[in-house]
Amino acid sequence: MSSIRVSADSRNAPVLFTQHCYICLSPMYKPAVADLRGSLIFLILVFSLVVLLSGCGAVSEKPEYAYVAEPEAALRDHVATLYNKTGLVHNGERVQILEHMQNKRFVRVRTSRGEEGWIQDRYLTDQETYDQFQQMAQKFKDVPTQAVAVARRPVNLHVTPGRKSEHLYQLNENDKVELLQRQTADRNAPATAVAKPDKPDKDKDQKDSDKKDAKDKDKDSESDDDQASKPGQPVILEDWWLVRDAQKRVGWVLGRLLYVDVPIEIATYAEGQRIVAFFALDEVQDEDKKVLEYLVLLSDNKDGLPYDYSQVRVFTWNVRRHRYETAYRERGLNGVLPVTLGRGNFGKEGDLRTFTLRVQDENGSNRELQYKFNPPIVRRVLGPGEEPPPKLHRKSRRSR
Repeated sequence: MSSIRVSADSRNAPVLFTQHCYICLSPMYKPAVADLRGSLIFLILVFSLVVLLSGCGAVSEKPEYAYVAEPEAALRDHVATLYNKTGLVHNGERVQILEHMQNKRFVRVRTSRGEEGWIQDRYLTDQETYDQFQQMAQKFKDVPTQAVAVARRPVNLHVTPGRKSEHLYQLNENDKVELLQRQTADRNAPATAVAKPDKPDKDKDQKDSDKKDAKDKDKDSESDDDQASKPGQPVILEDWWLVRDAQKRVGWVLGRLLYVDVPIEIATYAEGQRIVAFFALDEVQDEDKKVLEYLVLLSDNKDGLPYDYSQVRVFTWNVRRHRYETAYRERGLNGVLPVTLGRGNFGKEGDLRTFTLRVQDENGSNRELQYKFNPPIVRRVLGPGEEPPPKLHRKSRRSR
């Protein structure tokens, strides 16, 4: 049978296409080898075109990343009571999420070293939280330090004040941090962000593996910081501090997990008050050593106060008696941080060190109070038209 020829007349094109398809599909038709080869090539081209067009319409999925929010965690080859460790990730490390397990709290991840394995999603925090920490580090990188504090135990850095807020980085016990700001937060407040669901596990293997992980991580637990808040409880205000660590990471820490690293010679003068911050004002020579003189801020020894400090004291060093003495004290302040140090020219007194306090008045407005330090004397610096504060008169006791 003769082969079919394609006419140049465009009106015959549909007919010829139909004949071509009929030749390929009809079992009664016996074309020549050349016809079969041409039909096969035609079908392959059509199929390739369809695959190509469908591929052009597809959009590649954006990779999902997360960050390790625990000191360290093991990757496992599968989710079961018994498993093999396929890798180890550490705090702050970025991992790529490859798969979410249905109805279970595990995700499969890949590290930058190419290690892959399953990990509980509660050990991770998302990209948004990481970005917030980066923004805070940039915003507060040059903010002056108000004091240096030490971590009493391993402690989390939170993105906002509050026990239920997201956290990422961890401080180790005895790590030193710089105190920047203080805020209060309700201990029993619900989470402000969408918390990761704590799904009940009905799978026995899942429960057993969780228990095993809990035993492995007991030494890294932070009970005071991670206790779940109870709904319907009264408001209990706690102090939180914005801190900056040695790696310049910035975050919020529960205040009771820190203590201010004030010199012991000054701490003994606290008289039951809480030392909030301290600043070196001057340095004096005492025989073969140099001794610093301090401005110290104090408050009542409790959380949730509406001010940062209520009392200031200046401690100077007596070179004859080799001890600290109180050169200045002022009480009853509604003081707010920060406190700033500086210098100023005061005519005949010369160039003196200064410090500026910020206090709230009866209307809740902040005003600045500047002081000059001419060792060992501290005096207020009055602005234009400002009246000196009234002197306190003590009633004298009459002898009988």
